[in-house]
Amino acid sequence: MAVRLLSEVLEEEGRRAQRSRLTIFFGFAPGVGKTYAMLRAAYDLRERGVDVAAGWLETHGQPETDALAEGLDRIPPRLVDDDGILDHELDLDAVRARRPQVVLIDELAHQNALGSPNQRRYEDVLQLLDAGIDVWTTLNVQHVESLNDVIERVTGVRVVATVPDAVLERADEIELIDLPPDDLLRRLREGKIRVNEQAQRAVSAFFRRGNLLALRELALRRAAERADDQVRGYRRAQGVAATWATSDRIAVSVGPSPSSSRLVCATRRIAGALGAPWYAISVETAAFRRLRAADRARVDEHLALAERLGGTPVRLSGLRVAPELVGFARRENITQIVVGKPTHPRWRDLVHGSLLDELLRTSGDIGIYAIEGEPPPASAAARAAADLPAP
Repeated sequence: MAVRLLSEVLEEEGRRAQRSRLTIFFGFAPGVGKTYAMLRAAYDLRERGVDVAAGWLETHGQPETDALAEGLDRIPPRLVDDDGILDHELDLDAVRARRPQVVLIDELAHQNALGSPNQRRYEDVLQLLDAGIDVWTTLNVQHVESLNDVIERVTGVRVVATVPDAVLERADEIELIDLPPDDLLRRLREGKIRVNEQAQRAVSAFFRRGNLLALRELALRRAAERADDQVRGYRRAQGVAATWATSDRIAVSVGPSPSSSRLVCATRRIAGALGAPWYAISVETAAFRRLRAADRARVDEHLALAERLGGTPVRLSGLRVAPELVGFARRENITQIVVGKPTHPRWRDLVHGSLLDELLRTSGDIGIYAIEGEPPPASAAARAAADLPAP
């Protein structure tokens, strides 16, 4: 199984190396300098002999950005009749005909005018990628589809133009363009962030210090998640077994015992304090499959609780709990495993083996945390649960 998984990962890496590349310059708000950073990087690329052209740029009248844009090859836009109003849009056919190695296309979340080949600019970008052209583009965190409800709660502004998360997952590189919120507010006061009168009201509600701090945190977290995914992909491809504690990742072992709900809640608090992703793991052994339906249902409840609290539920199967937990932890770069302290007599460990002892012996550089759970009720179901090596 491990060999087959590794071969699949290597095949995926090979496909990534051969396909066209998508780079997203990612920010937390308009005005942080995404377009400027993209243009500066484009000049560096051109100096290395790469054919770069601009398919669509939004400089917003900024003198420094305008000056940079003037020095690049520009692909003329196409004129679109939008219900009697002439508008300019990205010319897909012209980009395909020019076929640069890298094309710059600003504002990935843009909604195209009526009469355009596609409704959304990200659809244009995907077609150019399919045509074998590398694309550099820009995006703000408020346009990420899965964050839409969070953005509305934070800012009070409902963002209509969103980009599916799958497009971000397609990106080969996400370049985070960061700026302290106070510097951004100063740029706004100095008139360096220009918006039309129609958008001015929304901007005044959007550009508040508290909003910007929250948006910046969302952007930093999203970029960190992407980097973490890349690290785990590399580890799998290279067969790295040692834990790389570049960031914390936590797993909690759950079973049919009522104390597992306490473990789930405790793990949620630990993960929240560390800003870490976390998993709730149930390992189905032969002993698990002999459990009564009510006890198996309790495991489902614990996994559902973890999901409601923001964790990722995971079901594994194997002969013993400890090897499956440690194996999952190594695959996913887990840094800490949370288990319950034993509440049963010591002789039971001598007969059946101890999950905690086995984890301590085999976990290596993975931290093991034993947390006291509430004693399970003295019922037949609880006695059956106690036969399992996990609470």
